[in-house]
Amino acid sequence: MISDNDTDRRGFLRVAALALAAGSGKDIMPDSWDKWHHPVRLAVADELSSLGSATAWINSPPLSEASLKGKVVLVQFWTFTCINWLRTLPYVRAWAGKYRKAGLVVIGVHAPEFVFERNLDNVRRSTMEMSVDYPVAVDNDYAIWRAFNNRYWPALYLLDAKAQVRHHRFGEGGYAETEGMVQQLLIEGGARDVDRQLTPVQGRGIEADADWADLRSAENYVGAERTENFASPGGVVPDRSRTYALPSSLSLNHWALAGDWTAQRDRIVLNQPNGRIAYRFHGRDLHLVMGPPMAARPVRYRVFLDGQPATAAHGIDVDEHGSGTTTEQRMHQLIRQPKPIIDRTFEIEFLDKGVEAFSFTFG
Repeated sequence: MISDNDTDRRGFLRVAALALAAGSGKDIMPDSWDKWHHPVRLAVADELSSLGSATAWINSPPLSEASLKGKVVLVQFWTFTCINWLRTLPYVRAWAGKYRKAGLVVIGVHAPEFVFERNLDNVRRSTMEMSVDYPVAVDNDYAIWRAFNNRYWPALYLLDAKAQVRHHRFGEGGYAETEGMVQQLLIEGGARDVDRQLTPVQGRGIEADADWADLRSAENYVGAERTENFASPGGVVPDRSRTYALPSSLSLNHWALAGDWTAQRDRIVLNQPNGRIAYRFHGRDLHLVMGPPMAARPVRYRVFLDGQPATAAHGIDVDEHGSGTTTEQRMHQLIRQPKPIIDRTFEIEFLDKGVEAFSFTFG
């Protein structure tokens, strides 16, 4: 995994990424400063040979450089809790189906961000639930990631029939340009009757494009090592059970805890029932990566918006009464609010102990 040891740089990148979001939707990794200002050099050698280092394959027997000879190959790095990847998925899924007969091979390289994303059963479940039907190379050792000199989720690399990287895209957006390059490389490779029309794509549910015009909140991790703007009195106490309290008010993009929690390096863990998380945000959607550890009991929760149950503004993982249950660790959409979009205070109360939470994202 890539760590972040530069808080000031990370904060700047977060603001910059949010400013760029309306135009590009880039998901800039915290330690990607140099890569952002000095883009990745497009390699021309044997990235495809690194597929032999995959720790597992899903939806396909192992693919190799030899088996892909003469093919146009689209490689996309993803991880199943990444909202930025989820919003690109309808496009990649559509291209995989439309151009398969013309010779396009789409490969999703799953490189985990959180520990639970290293579990193959979790990846298999997510692949099935998200209707990812193209080959997936599981890259738990980041060998493929390193071979492509990659730094982002999601990141897309398009290789021609000579296995040369001809196009790349980091983050969301650029769909017309990418599909146009797919068509061009297929024709260069000898494909006939390539449909030159752009594929109409409409993301639905959690895959819908973000409301960039109204988005004023950026991703925030909640583990002790990387979180920002924590507002509970006394601050974070790492690796120790502590009873936290909510402040009297929260500024925009600040968050707080109430109840008995342990703040670990990459997550927070609820030790007793009825713990709360509060977050002041501005955006249509609010997501939380959370859930009970594997084999642990489900955790019930209730979601509130400005002190009232989230009814009309509930996300797909919350019912019309503002209630839900988390059964596994994944990204949960908790809020999708109608306009007008203004600063709102989100709260989630967990009725059972044991939940682990990792990060907030917005859309």
